[in-house]
Amino acid sequence: MTIPEISLREQILDAARILFIQQGYHGLAMRQISESVGVSKAALYYHFKDKEELFLAVLNLYLNEIEGIIDEIQSKPIASSEKIRMFVEGILGQPAEKRAVMRLGSQEMSQLSAKSRKVFGITYHEKFIGKLIAIIQTGIESREFQSLNAEVATWALLGIMYPYFYPVDARKGEPVPTSVIDEIVTIYLKGIEK
Repeated sequence: MTIPEISLREQILDAARILFIQQGYHGLAMRQISESVGVSKAALYYHFKDKEELFLAVLNLYLNEIEGIIDEIQSKPIASSEKIRMFVEGILGQPAEKRAVMRLGSQEMSQLSAKSRKVFGITYHEKFIGKLIAIIQTGIESREFQSLNAEVATWALLGIMYPYFYPVDARKGEPVPTSVIDEIVTIYLKGIEK
């Protein structure tokens, strides 16, 4: 079996993701990305017109992955509480360097143009937040969860998870331990279940 070759675009996105996480949006120059990949700046600009487009491509790539996780969970005929558990496991079970894109997006979004922030915000809601709200709303409507604001409950869940979106921790990039994921889910669900 042969290993598929990684395209230059994918190599650029991978290097950019790592460097954006390490240095932030403002602290990173396109030259550093081109040097990391081993290509000229011209080759980099052939694939991405500027740093903002590259940054958004990194965020959108991860957003597509999250959407896939949520869509797979939504397709299962299980209780909303189990869907929440699977979501937390799906995100926190990723290596720290991957889930750090979530923090990167929230902390660095202000560096982008107003137009890019607006467009990304719509996509973010459609592919991620809105779908998570729907899971919680279904739990409310089925009386599995208390009668509460599903959007507030969604942000509360992400708030509990947020400390684990940092790229560097004592576990050196490993997924969050199952025991910690179980505690997070238990604390959250005890707060919203009937």
